[in-house]
Amino acid sequence: MLKDQSFDAPIPGMSMTHELGARPWQSPPKYATVDDAIEYYLDRMSSEEFLDQLTDVMEMGVPVTNIANTMQLGNVMEGIHSVDVGMLVLPVLVEMMMLVGDSAGIKYDSGLSKEAPMNEKRTRNTLVAKTARKLQLQLNEQEGKEDKPMVDEPIEMEEEDMPEEKPKGLMGRRK
Repeated sequence: MLKDQSFDAPIPGMSMTHELGARPWQSPPKYATVDDAIEYYLDRMSSEEFLDQLTDVMEMGVPVTNIANTMQLGNVMEGIHSVDVGMLVLPVLVEMMMLVGDSAGIKYDSGLSKEAPMNEKRTRNTLVAKTARKLQLQLNEQEGKEDKPMVDEPIEMEEEDMPEEKPKGLMGRRK
């Protein structure tokens, strides 16, 4: 039996038929020098919303190098700066993010060392505080009380001693 073939599939090489300059990364960048790009990032990173999001992501254990690389790669694709400028700005971005983490008192993974990453199973203090705040607001709405915070400071979570799992299976090492 013959199968009904679909002729709606893209032609091989079709993705390469766009006009030159139609993509943001194919046109001249908005910031051509490293200094201009650093000023652009400083302006973006000084907003309160960005700082809150950055500290949350750093507390999750995402390496700072990954965050910085994602930011610069996204801006290359948007045509903000070239790949070359992005690679030269990358160390400055990492240092600025580490400074934010240090000033916020956050334990973060810099991504610069070959050590094991931070414990990923621990609960973030900011997440606990935000959840407690949401719960308190919901309770206050139900009871008709005024908005009073349940917790003034983030709750310190104690890390539970988890027993180490022994390697299992075919590839597990024997001692």
